[in-house]
Amino acid sequence: MSFNEWKINKLIDLSEKIGSGATPRGGSNVYLEEGIPFIRSQNVYNCEFQEVGLVYIDEESAEKLKNVNLSKGDVILNITGDSVARCTILPEKYIGGRVNQHVAIIRTNKKKLNPQFLKYFLVSSSMQAHMLSLAQMGATRAALTKGMIESFEIPTPSIKEQEEIANILSTLDDKIEVNKQICKSLENMAQAIFKQWFVDFEFPNKDGEPYKSSGGEMIESELGMIPKGWGVEEIENISDIQNGFAFKAPEYVDEGIKVLRTLNIGNDGYFNNTDIVFLPQSYKSEKYEKYYFEEFDVALVMVGASIGKIGMILKNTAGGLQNQNMWRFRRKEKRVSQIFIYYTVKQAQNISKNWSTGSARDFYRKDSFRKIKVILPEKRFMDLFEKITKPIFQNISNHACENDELISMRDGLLPKLMSGEIRVPLDEEGDVS
Repeated sequence: MSFNEWKINKLIDLSEKIGSGATPRGGSNVYLEEGIPFIRSQNVYNCEFQEVGLVYIDEESAEKLKNVNLSKGDVILNITGDSVARCTILPEKYIGGRVNQHVAIIRTNKKKLNPQFLKYFLVSSSMQAHMLSLAQMGATRAALTKGMIESFEIPTPSIKEQEEIANILSTLDDKIEVNKQICKSLENMAQAIFKQWFVDFEFPNKDGEPYKSSGGEMIESELGMIPKGWGVEEIENISDIQNGFAFKAPEYVDEGIKVLRTLNIGNDGYFNNTDIVFLPQSYKSEKYEKYYFEEFDVALVMVGASIGKIGMILKNTAGGLQNQNMWRFRRKEKRVSQIFIYYTVKQAQNISKNWSTGSARDFYRKDSFRKIKVILPEKRFMDLFEKITKPIFQNISNHACENDELISMRDGLLPKLMSGEIRVPLDEEGDVS
């Protein structure tokens, strides 16, 4: 059977349910830290579910939304706002949850349409472009209506071929997720060392025992008691703080030098190549030299909706240009570990109260932020921390590069599998051979 013989069906004829949710009365005031999962558009990315920002509601609020109860295999699609058209499959751990009005549930008839196949069809470049075009037809805000979704035309090979196509693509996604979990575990390890040594002061003494709890000598400082021989420094004395540059969108090109914007900081704390834009090679000049990111540079968003978000540059994004709305932190001298700078900026951001409340946009004041004081350990402990943690982050960096390759492979295969250009071999009875 050729692709031309694949049937084209409207999504409504392949689905058991298509509908969006609502926000419980009281809005964010009723959100809880545990209870019934309540999924919003910030949790839904293409082929990915982000737990960051996930909230919960109580049984009473959930009962009022029982018509949008989430089931195994549900496809969830963002239908309004800047994230419109993002789509993924509901993780099984959130079965029984609810969605708000910005997210649609698509529950397929599994005898006709494989949910994973549908997900991959919806995230394909051609379908993303189609949905974004439809969404822009709204009056004021990008939106996909229920009628639009119901009318989506879906190519439907046999259910067995759908399943095999989905399996091929999901194998790549599964490997991507494994790499992400490895990176998360590795960073948790490095962060635990930072806290143990430089917050709790339980670094190993000369006998290999935890310093503070073993009676290590502590002295007074302006930040409280610290180990003898340690000091206090302002952030600007250990790290160069560089503003970004306001590169102009009309100059963006299809290929060239990457421009890293605030939206390229993922919820995992690393810059990524999603929705990347480029500038011509002419920007590779001395004029812009100071805006080039290096591996393990740290950036802090200092204004706008993402204010306070921190990202680290890994190997896959090194060499990109630093756009506006963020500061870049890079150690001033080699005696300071760049990994130490990363966690120090995180600490400084957590304790900083330098918000502006008198203008239309919140922002950090650089003059105040750079004066934040941090505890600086003795050089031998800084060197040991660098020796232990740098290989950890190099490993994270390598996994990020591997994921870029896997994503590129998946995104290259996806349209060819979905169009029938690459076919899954089937036997005469329609089974995978």
